[in-house]
Amino acid sequence: MIPRLVRLSRRAPKDRHQAWDTYWAGITATGPGGEVLWDSGSDHEFLGYKDSLLRHLDPALPVVDTGCGHGSFTRALAGIFPRVIGVDVSPHAVARARAESAVSGNAAFAARDMTAEGAGAALAESINAGVDGANVFIRGVLHVLDPAHQIALVENLRLLAGRRGTVFMAETNFQGNPVEYVSHLGATTRGIPAPLELAIRGLPMPGHFGPEERERAFPASAWDLLEDGHVAIETNPVTGVPGQDRVPGYYAVVRPRR
Repeated sequence: MIPRLVRLSRRAPKDRHQAWDTYWAGITATGPGGEVLWDSGSDHEFLGYKDSLLRHLDPALPVVDTGCGHGSFTRALAGIFPRVIGVDVSPHAVARARAESAVSGNAAFAARDMTAEGAGAALAESINAGVDGANVFIRGVLHVLDPAHQIALVENLRLLAGRRGTVFMAETNFQGNPVEYVSHLGATTRGIPAPLELAIRGLPMPGHFGPEERERAFPASAWDLLEDGHVAIETNPVTGVPGQDRVPGYYAVVRPRR
């Protein structure tokens, strides 16, 4: 299986922006039975976050879903918060999110690279967040960024959060090696599930993001930790094998020190 994984991963575009936009340009189906590996087609995972979100995020502020993809979590957030903005580095992802969210009147979308210098301040201005700032929801983004881009993203989130905003993050934190990871998701010597193969072939190799990575990216000198713990990140149930559609994960709620 290792040689096949190496061959597939070598095909991924080296440019991160190109990789994500090419991936989303080729997606034809989302939700149950769709092609997106990390889309379970269910709101079960989100409902596990709901109490924490309502406890810590100020509903008077907009919520920015960073790395929104096709907008499934943006739409879920719009069910409990008055104003939600989904942003993604891929224009094709944003176009699909808009199409799938046509009936959601309080969800909007924009193509933004939130690791770019000044992106946080520019987004805050464009959504009229003012000095109070915005809340941030981020799921499954930090673990696919290298440390330098993590730091750049976090600085933009700090500026976006302003005086009153809070950041909620949920990330995969699988501790095994890449072969163990893809095996957990259903890859065998006989074959690789199509959504998993599509991700391996087209996207950057993921890492993991847990308490240690959070402490480095969101240092205690600049961020207050309000809550954290273990979660299960739910993926596309492509194999039907119990447990293979759940990846060990980590969540945290942080707020810039003021």
